Amino acid sequence: MHDAAHRTSEPLAAPFADAPAEPEISDYAIIGDCRTAALVSIAGSINWLCLPDFSSPSVFAELIDPGRGGSFLVRPAQVFVAKRRYIPNTPVLETTFETETGSAKLLDFFPVVDGVHPMGPMREVLRIIEGGQGEIELGIGIDVQPDYRRSTPRLRHRGELGWCWTWANQILVLRSDVALAPGESGLTGSVTMRRGERRYLSLSYTRSDPAVLPLLGRSADGRLAQTIAWWQEWAGRCTYRGPHREAVLRSAITLKLLTYCLSSAIVAAPTTSLPESIGGDRNWDYRYCWLRDAGLTNNALVRLGYFDEARGFLGWMLHATRLTWPELRIVYDLVGRTELEEVVLPHLAGYRGSRPVRIGNGAFAQRQLDVYGEVAMAAEAVVGAGCSLDAVEARMLAGFGDVVCNQWQEPDSGIWEIRGPQRQYTFSKVMCWAAMDRLLKLHDRGAISLRSSVDRFRRVRQEIEQVIETRGFNQELESYTSELDGDRVDAALLLMACIGYKDASDPRMVSTFRLIHERLGRNGLIHRYEPGYDGFGSEEAAFGICSFWAVDNLAKRGETAAAERAFEHLLGFANDVGLFAEEIDVSTGAAIGNFPQAFTHVGLINVALAIEKSRQEAPPCRD
Repeated sequence: MHDAAHRTSEPLAAPFADAPAEPEISDYAIIGDCRTAALVSIAGSINWLCLPDFSSPSVFAELIDPGRGGSFLVRPAQVFVAKRRYIPNTPVLETTFETETGSAKLLDFFPVVDGVHPMGPMREVLRIIEGGQGEIELGIGIDVQPDYRRSTPRLRHRGELGWCWTWANQILVLRSDVALAPGESGLTGSVTMRRGERRYLSLSYTRSDPAVLPLLGRSADGRLAQTIAWWQEWAGRCTYRGPHREAVLRSAITLKLLTYCLSSAIVAAPTTSLPESIGGDRNWDYRYCWLRDAGLTNNALVRLGYFDEARGFLGWMLHATRLTWPELRIVYDLVGRTELEEVVLPHLAGYRGSRPVRIGNGAFAQRQLDVYGEVAMAAEAVVGAGCSLDAVEARMLAGFGDVVCNQWQEPDSGIWEIRGPQRQYTFSKVMCWAAMDRLLKLHDRGAISLRSSVDRFRRVRQEIEQVIETRGFNQELESYTSELDGDRVDAALLLMACIGYKDASDPRMVSTFRLIHERLGRNGLIHRYEPGYDGFGSEEAAFGICSFWAVDNLAKRGETAAAERAFEHLLGFANDVGLFAEEIDVSTGAAIGNFPQAFTHVGLINVALAIEKSRQEAPPCRD
């Protein structure tokens, strides 16, 4: 699970013989450039890539349409074993292939684009092969399938300029010093590598502009060195120095990779339709930005020392929401659009037969009152780090408070976006309380001016708390409940302690924590709600971040040793390069759902910080 660790694969077959079984979700690693991202399997195949941006159509979708969706592989031509790691404190992926005759390393990355160096392509994926011991033959195959396999590109060879795929106003160019030729599907080729040799494969993309072709050789080596240096400098700013620094840094780098640098929006995940249960139909598109993640995300970024990222994320939120102000939508695309019409792609087979495959997300039409609290929390985190708000931002935040005052008593769809009739969710009331609480604190700091609304906000905060404590707490169960006057629980109730609504040691929180573990816990993991609560027939896996919320409660109660043990247990569910999916199978520990999931990594960071704080605040041991 740590950067320095390698995962060793089972022996794998040659690439152009019998196709290997579909990779597990945990078999993938992410590479990216803060504009888009690719998933690379441990067997050296890029099976997911959308261009030019996270939520653009795919050019490689083998991940969700095996054998037909398109891929880009570099793999030994004989039986081999693979192991991999990230170059420390970077997202540059290093995969080592070993066969009976020799070994080679494959370096996969997106070069950093800093706006200072000479003009380059709009996007580039660079794959560098290094010869190791002995001699090894590698097979190469690239099958481009644009627009989720809905467009047929034209393939042409342009001599020294490389191979070009064109469709609509887009062009994808592969330049390499390895000889390639058209095959049954795309291009294929092979190369024999020996110690000290290097070969390059540069895949570059351009839309609506002249295609700029990057150089290979020393120029490519320079892009590798520049990329490693840039990421290591960025990682070096992390202020966390606790015992789990490698896991925290990997999570921080993953959050940075999922940040769209042109707007500072953070996508929930770079993938769509990886299922919440294998063969099930809860397959959603997560390549968008959810405001419900904002408060905890900015808390993590600020406490790690990444103030610019937190300020940028808040700035994007307040800019993107201007068209709907003073009301908020729950999910936005990379530049702030909210009309994310959900479309089914029936021609795609789905990951391990999990259909339908969806693009877009129908949740955009829901109402979730919790988002007001999240945005207010995100603003408070930024102001607490010493950043200021401009007059328009301050006025917008105050306007959000007015909406909460007018709507907090109404039902909504809740944090879990359960489809169907709206309900009176307890946690939605808690986050409406958080909105009032954080806006009042921002007013007290002088960051915003509530003027005549101060007394109203205080009164509403008190009214919300009274409803939560009388109707959101079940005396017979001795627990807060998912809905007002209800008898079920959900894991979001654990956040009541995480966000400061209730002290984690409060008897009501302790008994709620206990009941959640009894009903939702298994193998040290937490489901987000009780079976059947969402109306779907399939049973989902444990929700990754919910398990971290439970550990956060332990840390905030001062049970540092118990929190540390639980945290170590959860870290064991990361894949070999430290990445988490949305969910975890409680029986097998397998990664389930969209991958990697930003919110799960936010949970990891916040727990590591909570444990470190608990350790520092613990009274000294006495003999």
